[in-house]
Amino acid sequence: MQDETPKGGWRRYLPRLLLLMPLVAMILVPSYNRIEPMLGDIPFFYWYQLAWILIGALLVLIVYLVEGGFARRA
Repeated sequence: MQDETPKGGWRRYLPRLLLLMPLVAMILVPSYNRIEPMLGDIPFFYWYQLAWILIGALLVLIVYLVEGGFARRA
């Protein structure tokens, strides 16, 4: 039996680094710990976090597609 390694080596995992962006953005609380600018009546602190939830979901979709998620199912 022969061990088969996936082609591409470590480069195969580079798109997964995108998933660190929301984590880093949320860890740096002093960068968004403020009230202004407000979006409607919602302070910046809250809508910034909500925006990163949506951005994070989009990044997960992008990583899934780049790694061939739909191609493997067929």
